[in-house]
Amino acid sequence: MSSRSTTNGRPGIATSSVHAGCPESRPGSPVVQPIVRSSTFHWAGPDDGLDLRYSRYGNNPNQLAVAGKIAALEGTEAGLALASGMAAISMTILSAAGAGDHVVASRHLYGATHALLSGELPKRGITTTFVEPSDPAAWEAALTPRTRVVLIELPTNPTLRVFDIEPARRAARSAGAILAADMTFATPVNIRAAEHGVDAVIHSATKYLGGHSDLIAGVVAGSRELIAGVTKMMKLYGGSIDPGAAWLLERGMRTLPARMDRHNRNAHALARWFTTVEGVREVIYPGLARHPDHKLATRLMGGYGGMVSIVLEGGGSAADTFCSKLRLAAPAPSLGGVETLVSQPRHTSHVDLASAERDALGIPDGFVRISVGLEDLEDLKADFGAAAHAVLAPS
Repeated sequence: MSSRSTTNGRPGIATSSVHAGCPESRPGSPVVQPIVRSSTFHWAGPDDGLDLRYSRYGNNPNQLAVAGKIAALEGTEAGLALASGMAAISMTILSAAGAGDHVVASRHLYGATHALLSGELPKRGITTTFVEPSDPAAWEAALTPRTRVVLIELPTNPTLRVFDIEPARRAARSAGAILAADMTFATPVNIRAAEHGVDAVIHSATKYLGGHSDLIAGVVAGSRELIAGVTKMMKLYGGSIDPGAAWLLERGMRTLPARMDRHNRNAHALARWFTTVEGVREVIYPGLARHPDHKLATRLMGGYGGMVSIVLEGGGSAADTFCSKLRLAAPAPSLGGVETLVSQPRHTSHVDLASAERDALGIPDGFVRISVGLEDLEDLKADFGAAAHAVLAPS
């Protein structure tokens, strides 16, 4: 995938990945910014000519580097790094909604986000109406006078649906609410959500942005006003990212476009191959013509992503056997790293949902989510092929 230049002569996304957020170079300065472990910084008062700097406030040099980089990648005015993806999404919602307010959300959401909206936020007086995002009229119909947030996820976890952003955007504008989007699976390489009217672009940076399965982090990108509100919540709830994790995240983001190019290509090729594998009942990937959202994904996305989901004949027992027989791909509940990871949502992200609820979301027993890594494609085929054969011939 080629680097895309932004408008107004701004650098392309690959250039921004490497250079955005870095301090201005000067003779003798380090090419790579060091980890700044200090929790506090010299400051006598406003007459010092700078804001109070304190790592809980998210303005440690390493935290600021990540904030500047995500804003550049998403094409927004500002950004913020937090301690996790859930910190990013919860602080964003709490910055916009309070007791008596309302959220309209897609029913196709990451399991923990669904739990936050349905179980935790009602304790704070914030209610949520979940809608079917494939029904354009559902968004407007769910609005109330107290709607403050409209929330979508694209592509969805783990069913890889790609829904049109425009109906949700129109509903948010009609209500005077913010449109927030979890874009973890897409990354700014495949979709720059702010260009489609998203106000708060949210990522679990644990995944593709970090890219090496060695940190926990979240980011939010948006206007200066929006980020100021999220930062205020982060200070109160203590969700700032550790400087060491921020340093790892900034390093990972430097290679994001290069990694995503290979994730996209490997996943697309593996999805096509899975359609030929005996015992695989369904292959779910937006890049396949049979995918229900293929045309929309082609229009919206610069690449189809690194996630592939399959449904095995034989249900949960077949999926258990399949995962246990893998030797190169690793059964692990995460995604977006350089290594290939597999998981069963019924055991991980959607474990709190009943089987019937998972079925309704398109996640039957036998569903396996695959985060396709950067390994050689033929090696991945050999590993998955052997595991599929073991399911068919358990003896």
